Amino acid sequence: QLQLVESGGGLVQPGGSLRLSCAASGFTFSSYAMSWYRQAPGKERELVAAITSTGGITHYADSMKGRFTISRDNAKNTVYLQMNNLKPEDTAVYYCAKRRVRGLGYSSMIKEYDSWGQGTQVTVSS
Repeated sequence: QLQLVESGGGLVQPGGSLRLSCAASGFTFSSYAMSWYRQAPGKERELVAAITSTGGITHYADSMKGRFTISRDNAKNTVYLQMNNLKPEDTAVYYCAKRRVRGLGYSSMIKEYDSWGQGTQVTVSS
């Protein structure tokens, strides 16, 4: 049974950092591109970052460039999101997602991801 389980969210002050993890099981993790999305109250789910199956290529939404880093450890079946210099507008539920098709690069289109975790809440507030 495929599972994606996020962890690492919480309450952090502006300028602080958090590291999110997404533990995957039930599929050949190393064969699939992965991504992180987020959804704030009243807003659509938006792409944060994506990474190819090998981890060799990454992609970020413009507002996250230079502050967030996506990485993966295929030996541990885990994808990470390091978030630095957090801002109040980063407050959202963060989700990891598996790409629908194996072996391809990342995609920035939400319809290309077919499996989602339950999400982890990130709140940036003083």
